[in-house]
Amino acid sequence: MLRPAATIEAKLPPLAQDDLIQVYFNHDRSVEFTEPYRRKTRRGEDLAARLIFAIESAQSQIDIAVQELQLPNIAQALVARSQAGVKVRVILEHNYRRPLSELTTAEIDSLTVRERKHYQEFQKLVDIDGNGTLTPAEINQRDALVILQNAQIPILDDTADGSKGSGLMHHKFMVVDRHQVMVTSANWTMSDIYGDLSRPESEGNQNNLVRLESSELATAFTNEFNLMWGDGNGNNSSSQFKAHKPVRVPFEAIVGNTRVWVQFSPTAKQHGWEDSSNGSIGKLLGKSLQQVDLALFVFSEPTLASILQTQSQRGVKIRGVIDREFAYRDYSSGLTLMGVNGDNTCQTTSNNSQPLATVGVPTLPTGDLLHHKFAIVDRRTVITGSHNWSNAANYHNDETLLVIEDNPTVAAHFDQEFDRLYEHVIMGIPDRLSRRHC
Repeated sequence: MLRPAATIEAKLPPLAQDDLIQVYFNHDRSVEFTEPYRRKTRRGEDLAARLIFAIESAQSQIDIAVQELQLPNIAQALVARSQAGVKVRVILEHNYRRPLSELTTAEIDSLTVRERKHYQEFQKLVDIDGNGTLTPAEINQRDALVILQNAQIPILDDTADGSKGSGLMHHKFMVVDRHQVMVTSANWTMSDIYGDLSRPESEGNQNNLVRLESSELATAFTNEFNLMWGDGNGNNSSSQFKAHKPVRVPFEAIVGNTRVWVQFSPTAKQHGWEDSSNGSIGKLLGKSLQQVDLALFVFSEPTLASILQTQSQRGVKIRGVIDREFAYRDYSSGLTLMGVNGDNTCQTTSNNSQPLATVGVPTLPTGDLLHHKFAIVDRRTVITGSHNWSNAANYHNDETLLVIEDNPTVAAHFDQEFDRLYEHVIMGIPDRLSRRHC
């Protein structure tokens, strides 16, 4: 089932924020804003406005690594700071490096169904007068990558290491002036932050943004950025993406009174799983004593599912919402938790793994996805970042895993977001799958 966007949810009082670690959600029920493109007033936090506020505060340097950057208001803010003398560097995923306004008619005609929808959304964003034709003036004003190129802001992608970009450059972070770090689950696009222009009821994929004030963490993220950036000329002897990077261990910093650590993927397969990002997630889940809540876009890591099942048997309450586009796929670890084994048969008590009746999919407006990658352990520790709980994220992609330990103020924001999603959850295996598997 899909929940109409017109559903009115009760407005909540705003939660207190940690002085050095702030958390924002684009569906937060305690605030509202008016979108800059559709002029739609709705509940939620304008994540792009938060990014722009940080950009506008920059005095010396801005480093951005994000899979896709489509929003012209962010691009315009970057240009303004660049023209003010701030050093701006941008890394993108190679599939989103070329301005879509450069596509020829033949290239547009050859797009897949998914690519065509993506292009049509781009066209609606750029076509200011709505006449179906993109003029040079419209492109210069609304194509974010052209805006950056026109200002000669340097951009690299993950082919700079000489590869064809295997895996994904899936980071979504920004470092400002070597002391402020923004980590999001969102790509900087209409669909991930605001909603699809072709679907008025859409209000954007469910996403979060974490702002951290820490020169130590900023250094760790800058080091990750510099590995990928190299000499900035796309010289494959200097740029390092994915498995070309050296071994990196989790980096820990104390932010105020909070232990925060970050781990960057991928991990080379010759190293033990326990040393990988998924392994780090597993250790945290295995330490849970009372409750684990999950809100995941992709969950396809059997070992993590097994750890959660074990914790459930020990009395830990496990609750989960998984995006419906992935939850029911054959490789889904969400299915495992719901009671379907890897051999696509139903679990029984004989294998000591009871199906969890507390895992399901959220009901969202048409076109919107649950794009979070977070978990809350014992209502105090938060696992978030760009890292999907998958083999691909662990071993093939450039990813960020961010852990904020033992901070109930920060965890309360994620608790509230989880509870919002869980209000409209559809539990268990759909009848069509139950008939097939069970």
